[in-house]
Amino acid sequence: MKSTIVIGHKNPDTDSICSAICYAYLKHRMTGEEYVPCRAGDINGETKYVLDKFSVPAPQLLESLEPTVADVPFRRIEGIDAPLSLKRAWEHMRDENIQTVPILTKRGKIKGILTLGDQARFYMEDQDASALSKAKTPYSNIADTLQGEIVTGNPDGKFTKGKVVVAAANPDLMGEHISQGDMVILADRSESQLCAIELEASCLIVCLGARVSPSIMKIAEDAGCTIITSPLDTYTAAKLINQSVPVGHLMRKSDIITFSLEDAVADVKATVSKLRIRYFPVLDPDGCYVGMISQRNLLDVDRRKVILVDHNEKGQAVDGIRSAEVIEVIDHHRIDSVETTSPIYFRNQPLGCTGTIISLMYRENRIEIEPTIAGLLCSAILSDTLMFRSPTCTLIDENMARELAAIAGIDVEKHARAMFQAGAKLGKKTPDEIFHIDCKAFKADQYKITISQVTGVSRHDLARVKEKMLPYMESLLPNSGMHMLFLMMTNIIDRSTELLFVGQGAKGAVESAFSQESSDNSIVLEGVVSRKKQVLGPLMTALEQMN
Repeated sequence: MKSTIVIGHKNPDTDSICSAICYAYLKHRMTGEEYVPCRAGDINGETKYVLDKFSVPAPQLLESLEPTVADVPFRRIEGIDAPLSLKRAWEHMRDENIQTVPILTKRGKIKGILTLGDQARFYMEDQDASALSKAKTPYSNIADTLQGEIVTGNPDGKFTKGKVVVAAANPDLMGEHISQGDMVILADRSESQLCAIELEASCLIVCLGARVSPSIMKIAEDAGCTIITSPLDTYTAAKLINQSVPVGHLMRKSDIITFSLEDAVADVKATVSKLRIRYFPVLDPDGCYVGMISQRNLLDVDRRKVILVDHNEKGQAVDGIRSAEVIEVIDHHRIDSVETTSPIYFRNQPLGCTGTIISLMYRENRIEIEPTIAGLLCSAILSDTLMFRSPTCTLIDENMARELAAIAGIDVEKHARAMFQAGAKLGKKTPDEIFHIDCKAFKADQYKITISQVTGVSRHDLARVKEKMLPYMESLLPNSGMHMLFLMMTNIIDRSTELLFVGQGAKGAVESAFSQESSDNSIVLEGVVSRKKQVLGPLMTALEQMN
């Protein structure tokens, strides 16, 4: 059974990351199934501090939910070795009901490709009697194909010179047909066997299960002639012997089309639709063969099951969300535009943090909150509520955070300040990094806007950020796909926010939303610290009125 992904929004904050980790663990404890916490972006300084504090690895980065080859139920067919005979390759392809098989190196890399068409051409084209020597056919292949055994000679030897001759003539006439190094197919006549050895044949195929005399074997050994006995008659042996040719002789070595497990299904479909090839090798990230994929396989792609935490907006979701099957949403924001094909479990509560909701779910399911989980959930609540200063914070949030802090063995105030200081180190960050620390996109009628937020504990640090952020926002806007950009510079200690804005109509929207005048593309909002409750709503209303 494939694992279910638990993931927060793009540009993840501490609540998004910690909630994904803790909810994945809760679901695993509840069901016994595999739930994998993931992230849709880079981790900020505050979140890194929290994860390091509790020795928890960062969730796996997931850039897209678009299905990849790894999501396709392709066939895990074994490859074959280059020395394998055509007979054994055919049996393998028949048993697996496949028309293409890869030939592999000892390290599992693709060496070549063999198709049924390649084999058919080999048999139908006029192969001369030297085909086996040109292919440097192992004697072991010949013995296997003819259901025989090597009674004298090197079992690891190869037929590398001469042609295949059927010795149907009298010994007196054999010299006219046999040359040095030839392979001779004959029956139980000792005179013919001896004559072939004297004519310097490199190998004898003795048919009809005939016993080779000790004297003939001794002469063959001395002459360096290999003898293979077979129960088949000479006609059947001659008909089948070309099937002993190694597949390495026929395989295609160039222009082999392969796909990686990480390739997007959409890209693979676009490629294979232009080709008449039925099967293609699939490689792992190290370039090793893992299976074969066909156009039919691409019609039956498993959609990834996903649980969204700390958001329910399509614009904030990881890329490719439409290709996934959303089965749950756990959130504390407004309900927006994520659509599902069937009913799902959707839990949305007006609390200050998704971590609070998940903590309640641990209680409701009577699953003990371990110290590490408690530390992560407490950190999420402190982050989202700005240590209980945000107007989104409820008594439930604060009480839960203090209970979790007791379980984790941390001091709420000290831990919160350490978190905020770790996240407030803005001096060494580029404007692009600062703007995308906590960046969310929204839509109000025809307006597309982005509201970013950075927090600090020092007026001086935030003032220095402002100097470089407005020019950056002006340069970013034309190629952002947005109508307006906003940046909240929030001072946690003062409980105030300076809101920067760029874009046509942004000034009017801001002044209408907050009923005060702005200057130099900024406005100071005393007592405002929450994007969700104090900034987003008024801005949305103002934009709708403008429209």
